[in-house]
Amino acid sequence: MHAHEGGSTGVDNEWAQRGMENVGAWILGRNMFGPIRGPWPDESWKGWWGEEPPYHVPAFVLTHYPRESVEMKGGTTFHFVTDGIHAALERAKGAAKDRDVRIGGGVATVRQYLRAGLIDEVHLACRPILMGSGENLFADIDVAALGYRGVEHVSTEFATHVMVKKDM
Repeated sequence: MHAHEGGSTGVDNEWAQRGMENVGAWILGRNMFGPIRGPWPDESWKGWWGEEPPYHVPAFVLTHYPRESVEMKGGTTFHFVTDGIHAALERAKGAAKDRDVRIGGGVATVRQYLRAGLIDEVHLACRPILMGSGENLFADIDVAALGYRGVEHVSTEFATHVMVKKDM
């Protein structure tokens, strides 16, 4: 739990911390920013997180509808990208400089970047519970044929963590 008492320690927390190291920019799908569909009705919605989102670096939101950037507390500025995944990646790389760009989801966004071969590594955290239906991350994607290989895995009582990397 970020900035709150409690939370977990141990292997699961270590994997979560690893995932946040060296991140200089994020790319998000529009659903990760908020529930509004279609044209922006106004500029009042500023994301799911309140005044201080957890990103603390520039975040590039893929959308079909233009919107002015939104600067938030804690160093997060949301930039809205209407010209596709490659443009968002180039802008995020420029903002991140020598740090990593993290693709923060959702599933449709990650699938687009996987299919294009633009993701270097993927951390999957699988929780062994049934949650109903949802989007399948790997449906119709042959990750092995795209050059991705499992390189690390560990299981805990809470999750199985798998690191997949693209052959370079």
